[in-house]
Parts: sequence; structure tokens; C-alpha cells
Amino acid sequence: MNTATSNGNGTNGPAAGIVFADDVRELAIHADVLALLPDPASARVCLDIAESAARAIHGRMAAAHVGADPEGMIAAPEEIDLQMLRDLEEGSPRERLERVERAFNEWKGAEAGRRDIPLDDCRGDLARCVTSECHETGLVVAPAHGNMDARDTFHDLLFNERKLVLVPPADGYAGNLLGHVVIGWKPHAHARDAVVAARRWLAAAERVTVLCVNDKPDGSYQFTARELLTQLGLTGDVVAIGAEGRSVAEAILDFAGSANATCLLMGAFKHGYFLELLLGRVTRYLLSHATLPLMLKH
Repeated sequence: MNTATSNGNGTNGPAAGIVFADDVRELAIHADVLALLPDPASARVCLDIAESAARAIHGRMAAAHVGADPEGMIAAPEEIDLQMLRDLEEGSPRERLERVERAFNEWKGAEAGRRDIPLDDCRGDLARCVTSECHETGLVVAPAHGNMDARDTFHDLLFNERKLVLVPPADGYAGNLLGHVVIGWKPHAHARDAVVAARRWLAAAERVTVLCVNDKPDGSYQFTARELLTQLGLTGDVVAIGAEGRSVAEAILDFAGSANATCLLMGAFKHGYFLELLLGRVTRYLLSHATLPLMLKH
């Protein structure tokens, strides 16, 4: 569902957006990498990382704004009231879109090679907008923190859409996304699914290291890691370390720092959403403390 005009350039005005709305939507939903922009504050870093991810695989990039809009929602009155209260602090849905458009147009205008990258817009029921924008995309770049739209979008991408999501670090993006990808590995289905989904980007990486923390005495973590790399036709090192009094998440981040990792790939949230609120540790810690991009899949 697209409840508002799709517009690849906010300076063109509504008429130009209407003319090209269908074309922009088609370009967005068929892109290899989609920068999903629910929050103006993180729009620029999401665009930078999405561009790096698309260039690495010689793929196509697009961008889309998504936002909850009470006028296009079918929801309980309490949810509608909550969304309307956001206007006091964050501005109206239209004003939030305009801030994203400004950030996008500034980014797009900085390099001539970006002139063909489209920006779509979908406002209304947020979950339906997320589905319509990203269901055919191989990799979605989106923030995990920020305004309400950003948090809800991240939840939908992981738990409802089961997408491969690339999360920008809070402190900014230093570039060289695939210089050294570290994979946090444990032989579980969600970790395997993450590696399989990220295969194109792992194949393009300069260096790949699979990290096994607290391996079993029989070395099963390392064995399954090497087996998976072979099955996917990937080359990489397999390293085993002990947590040694640290949490698993701390051990992963310490290793990533010492190895000069530029991206960390993980299977996200072993449990379902509600259990993760009670039991989740590794993914939540990484989302709060990582200073490098996180590539995640539930």
C-alpha cells in the first residue's frame, strides 16, 4: 500500500511525483539493496552504507521512506491517538517525510553517479508499507534505533519479513563495508540462514572470518562453519576463542575490534520476539554497543 505520492526528488513538487510514482515504486521494490528511511536522523548513514553494499555486488540501489500515518491506518483508537501525539515532538507525517527528502536530496546531489537512484514514499499502516517496499529486496539497510517508526520498522523487517538487515552503527559509518566481515557462528538454523542470505556480499568481501565462541569439545562449531563455507563456495578463516569471563557478545566485539573488522554478520534473536524481551542478550548487546555495521537475519 502506498498512501502518498512516490517522489524521487522532493524539489520537483507533487505533480512530478505523480507522473513518475509507478516507475519509482518499481525501481525501489526490485533493487538489490534498499535503504529504508523511517527516521530523518539516520537517513544519510543508511544511504551511505546501502551505496557501499550495492556497489560491492555491482547491484542496484534504491531508497524508500516509510512512516506511520493515522489517516491511512486501520488500528485501535489508542494506537491512533499515540501516533497523533508524536506530532508534538516529531512533526506531522508529512513533515517527517520532508526532512527525509531533504537528507536524500543533499546526499544525491553530492555525487553525479547517484542521479538515477530513486526515492519512494509509503505512509499509512507501517507494517504494510514495510512489506510493500522490501519484499523482493535482497538486503535492507535500516536503523535499529531512533524514532518510533525506526524501531517499529526494524521489528517488522526482522520478525515479520525475515529480511537480511544491515544496521548502521550509531557513531557513523567509516566506509570499507566489506573489508573484513566477521561472522558470529553457532550451528543454529538462524545463523545458517543469515550466512546463506548474505552469500553475495560475503563473496565480494576482501576477507571473511568465521568466529566460534565457546566451541564444544568436539569442535563442532568449527567443523560446521568450514562445511558451510565449502557448500557456499566461500573462502574464509575459521577462528575459535573462549569467552574467558566475558559475555559472548563482549567476546565477539572484542575480537571484531582486534581483527579490524568492518562488518559483523550474525543470526539475530534466536527466540521469538516476546521471548527475546526476556531472554535476548547477544543481539541486544551488539545493537547497543557495536561501532561497526551489523548484518542480521532472524
